[in-house]
Amino acid sequence: MNNKKLFIITLFCLLTLQSCENTYKLTKNSMILTGTVEGLRKGTLYLQKIQDSTLVNIDSVVVNGNPEFQFKTEIESPEIYYLYLKKEDGDSLNDRILFFAEKGNITVNTLLKTFESSAKVSGSENQKLLQEYSKLAKQFNEKNLEYIEAYFTEAKEENNSKKLDSIQLAIDNLLKRRYLYALNFASTHGDNVIAPFIALTEVSDANIIFLDTVASKLTDKVKASKYGKEFIEFIATRKSKEAK
Repeated sequence: MNNKKLFIITLFCLLTLQSCENTYKLTKNSMILTGTVEGLRKGTLYLQKIQDSTLVNIDSVVVNGNPEFQFKTEIESPEIYYLYLKKEDGDSLNDRILFFAEKGNITVNTLLKTFESSAKVSGSENQKLLQEYSKLAKQFNEKNLEYIEAYFTEAKEENNSKKLDSIQLAIDNLLKRRYLYALNFASTHGDNVIAPFIALTEVSDANIIFLDTVASKLTDKVKASKYGKEFIEFIATRKSKEAK
């Protein structure tokens, strides 16, 4: 083999290796999402997020026989993402998993039949906190539904104003407790992006004094995050409107 042919082959190999390296190159902002959908044989998985108030597809993976999947994307700060499954059976129910995405390795394992409710997410600190918050928030929701059912049952059957007032008072007190829980949770976790996210999505209509308290607990890093910036801007907008 002459030197010219050897040079061409060597150059080709180097370019091929460089191409592969760039394909799998990770940066400090990379999120690698891996997992398994047990029971899935055919379908398409989409990685989604909210962008300009619209749910958009970031990437997709076609599943054909192998239930394992992998996504790689760049993420500036922790943010809510969705894993959406488009099945071939035409059933659109129970097919989207909400999770807190972060830089690094995130794992989502679930089952085909109970795609959302069976999801187990690991690798995200904010996801752990979101699950912790959601657990008690769910109890508040269930209790509120009980009160509402009791209210309408009493209104329909007995029309006892004293009982109705009592149930309404219980509903109001429950709502106050939930607000206090959300505000306290956000204030306690000011070093995580979950704090401004909870404030924005759960108690944005709370007294501005309480929202200021949450904002004062945020670290500089959290304030610089996507939800941190949105929260600080939201407070400023509310103050401007209420000052008029």
